[in-house]
Amino acid sequence: MNRLSACLITWNEEHNLARALDSLRGIADEIIVVDSGSTDRTEAVAREHGARFFFRAWTNYADQKNFAAAQASHDWILNLDADEQLSSALQTSLLEWKKRPPEFPVYELSRRTWYLGAWIRHGGWYPDFQRRLYRRDVAQFAGIVHESLRFEGRAGRLQGDLLHYTIRTFAEHEANVEKYSTLAAQQMFAEGRRRWRAALWFATPWTFLQNFILRAGFLDGYRGALISQMAARTVRKKYSKLGKLIEAERARKASAP
Repeated sequence: MNRLSACLITWNEEHNLARALDSLRGIADEIIVVDSGSTDRTEAVAREHGARFFFRAWTNYADQKNFAAAQASHDWILNLDADEQLSSALQTSLLEWKKRPPEFPVYELSRRTWYLGAWIRHGGWYPDFQRRLYRRDVAQFAGIVHESLRFEGRAGRLQGDLLHYTIRTFAEHEANVEKYSTLAAQQMFAEGRRRWRAALWFATPWTFLQNFILRAGFLDGYRGALISQMAARTVRKKYSKLGKLIEAERARKASAP
């Protein structure tokens, strides 16, 4: 049987964590929680569910997740966010997977998101395939924002949904746009991107059109419209922030002796 370590990273997740950990009961052979300084009951909830709890000062998502995997006792890692939960169908798939020799080094799971009181099924949000089950000796997370597994070869796929209980209020969505657009701009700047004006004007409306029309976001009603609008806002803000980083760099160079 394949032995499985479930790994989660947390920061003030007491309102989510119990649900995620409950869904791992009978599935994971151990649970690793790496926290970056919670001030709520996150640690207590983790320990109540039998998790091994570690503290690591925050650097970025990829570093935190790779550190969590490094603490695991088993080579097979199931990476889960604190606001996610295994559906019953996915639990069944994982139990069946544990009984047979793995065919792939990495497996992806379809993620279904609960947004402002309803499940979202269109607009590019479903099926939102996430590569979360992997052998830690052949794959690692990389990237400052929207971190992803880097590995060679093909990925398999398991049946059943990973349930994502994300944004509870529109204010949370607005805060996420600010956060992720800043991280995205910083990553693009670090990677050497120095063109931003054309993307600011053209990629923004294209993002809305793509999500709301081409990906049928309109079928999710006003929620689909909000999701498409906020996706476009994220694009606009990340390129605007990239432009400010570029302008600041030019100002520093111009003032240098």
